[in-house]
Amino acid sequence: MELLRVAPLLNSLSDADLAPIAAASRLMSLKMGQLLFREGDPSQHFFLVTKGSMRLYRLTPEGKEKVIEIISPGQTFAEAVALLSKPYPVYASALESTELIAIPSQILRDQVQVNHELAFKMLASLSLRIHGFLNDIHTLSLATAQQKVAGYLLAFLEQATDEQTIRLPATKAMIASRLGLQPETFSRVLSKMKEQGVIQEDKNQILILSSSALKQLRDTP
Repeated sequence: MELLRVAPLLNSLSDADLAPIAAASRLMSLKMGQLLFREGDPSQHFFLVTKGSMRLYRLTPEGKEKVIEIISPGQTFAEAVALLSKPYPVYASALESTELIAIPSQILRDQVQVNHELAFKMLASLSLRIHGFLNDIHTLSLATAQQKVAGYLLAFLEQATDEQTIRLPATKAMIASRLGLQPETFSRVLSKMKEQGVIQEDKNQILILSSSALKQLRDTP
């Protein structure tokens, strides 16, 4: 139950409301690269990541992967399809050794029918996710690689605990795929930003030296 309370979707539920969800759930461990589900599989569970990270992706007709979302510890995914009894619309695999909780779709549907607070939490969670996807669409619609990377960093900066430091949630290749860029292009743009004194980089962490300069790069074709 304490692991489940990490999720914003579930953290305000009473012990009595959370107990049946905990009883029906199970812990899972995935190795790096291990597939959790495929696009089109029936949505029997939704998931909470407790350690590691997951990537959600689709395959192009040519068989190339397009990263849709990267899921970090404390985040849930596949709630919407679980609630609607729809097939999973993406593939999900572990970016690293990952631990998660699988929560049966049926228990979510049962609890939403009797618990109005959980229903409102579901609406809030899905609204935030839609807002995030709208930001992604805006970033992907930007004309240049520089604008896409600057837009991504600015959007990520809003979620950072340290308002000037960003911890990249995945490899540069994964993030490049999410932005519709080649990995070498993503790295080249970051290098140029470092030369311009806009950012500093240390492994998978990026320090924003000037958010105003970053906004200018985002808004300049």
